[in-house]
Amino acid sequence: MGIFRTVVLLALITCLGCGAASAEKRIALIIGNSAYKNVPRLQNPVNDAVLMAEMLNKAGFDVTTRLNLNANDMRRSLREFGASARSADVVVIYYAGHGIEMDGNNYLIPTDAVLETDADVLDETVPVDRLLFAAEPARQLRLIILDACRDNPFAKTMKRTIAVRAVGGGLAKIEPSSPNTMIAFAAKAGSTASDGDGKNGPFAIALAEYLPKPGLDLRKAFGFVRDEVLRNTDYRQEPYVYGSLGGEDVPLVPAKPVVGTQSNPDDAIRRDYELALQLGTRDGWNAFLARYPGGFYTDLAKGQLNKIAAEEARSKAEAGEQARAAPEKADADIKASDQAAAEKAANDLAAKQGPTAAEKKKEEPQKVASLPPPSDTAVAHSGVDLVKSVQSELRRVGCLTEASDGDWNAASQRSLTLFNRYAGTRFDAKVANADVLDAIKSKSSRVCPLVCDHGYRADGEHCTRITCRAGYRVNDSNECEKVLEKRPVASHERAAPRVDAERKRNELAPARPQASGQYICNNQTGCRPVRPGCKIGSWSRAGNPALGGLYESCK
Repeated sequence: MGIFRTVVLLALITCLGCGAASAEKRIALIIGNSAYKNVPRLQNPVNDAVLMAEMLNKAGFDVTTRLNLNANDMRRSLREFGASARSADVVVIYYAGHGIEMDGNNYLIPTDAVLETDADVLDETVPVDRLLFAAEPARQLRLIILDACRDNPFAKTMKRTIAVRAVGGGLAKIEPSSPNTMIAFAAKAGSTASDGDGKNGPFAIALAEYLPKPGLDLRKAFGFVRDEVLRNTDYRQEPYVYGSLGGEDVPLVPAKPVVGTQSNPDDAIRRDYELALQLGTRDGWNAFLARYPGGFYTDLAKGQLNKIAAEEARSKAEAGEQARAAPEKADADIKASDQAAAEKAANDLAAKQGPTAAEKKKEEPQKVASLPPPSDTAVAHSGVDLVKSVQSELRRVGCLTEASDGDWNAASQRSLTLFNRYAGTRFDAKVANADVLDAIKSKSSRVCPLVCDHGYRADGEHCTRITCRAGYRVNDSNECEKVLEKRPVASHERAAPRVDAERKRNELAPARPQASGQYICNNQTGCRPVRPGCKIGSWSRAGNPALGGLYESCK
């Protein structure tokens, strides 16, 4: 009979769990675009979409999968999915394929897009805001996953209608306005993601591993995804999450109910025993014994009754003793009063007669051996050890970077101020005492956050250098931003000196002789006949052919 009751109980628990899960409507839309018509085909988006669809289907989602969609099909799929989301509790939209960022806005690219100019982006793509609009009616959770941060060939060939318009690879960061909404990028804003060398990309593989874990909060799950992708891409690709959730854990897959555990039959008895113990009266213990006439807790209850009886007997004995001692105490009080009156009268008489010799001797100061004062060195040594201990504990919880030298200086006081801020305490930063030491020792892990220099980011307990891809640099906010190319400006001022120098050389050069028939002419001497037996030759100055002329060569 007991086995039958246990089986029935397990069946009821299982059915109740199934009813709770089925009462929650969970839907997902999966889009994967690989077969692009006007740029090279992508290998992994369709494979990643199939992987995500299988994972969400096993997690209890009603999954709609769409592959290689043109612009009209993408818009139609989002419109139909948005209608289903009006009655859903949890909505997930996953997109894998090409995406583009223009003027700070993100767009998803269908397979039939041409994008000859930047103006075509508004007509041939689907804005990411359209995905948020489709998921917005969900009652509990909206999750948008964009695996669209690949290096985009459209941005390289696209003509710009306005020269200053920014069209870049990757996606721009986005902050959702609706509550309980999360947007996950395969790579941080402004950077690109890798397709990987296998059948699936590293981002999709990590998602399929951590998102379906029962009871795992989404924020922690995406933290594990980030760490996994960083390791598998040699820290070149860092996934990023935008949006926020509430204070409670929000798992994508609820935790499985614990089935098959049997309650301890003594639990109810123990709870009743604790209630009787809190009451602590004879009536309470008698009621407990009436309900539980035998067992371990029954023996404990009888012991409590014996304890109460002993207390009552002791109280009665003390009351009787006080009653018997009352007359004696009254007589003693009367005797003490008479003796005090006699002493007062004697003192008054002695005061009138003056002090006696014995009293004068008592009034003389007596020499008392004095003890040496405590050693200041010992006190100082104890204080230094306490300060060193406090400094060591502040270093352990990450609030102090200086050495533990026993000097409670300005740096140590700043570190205690940081500890107060992050631990919620209110110690005086100017004093290092035992209470401060006990409070810091109670912390088992880091309290103050790790602060890294510019160009580095905190990674666990270490600072890791930020590496930007080609054409990007780390800005003042410690993020990668694109480096704008500076076009050279033609300068007309430098040509003038060369022209003036050339003209000056020509003015200072001697006039070049000219030959005309049998005459040789010169601007300075005029023309004369060529002498018999002579020939006309030409000459030039080395390094400057412009300076030269004709000469007469005679044998």
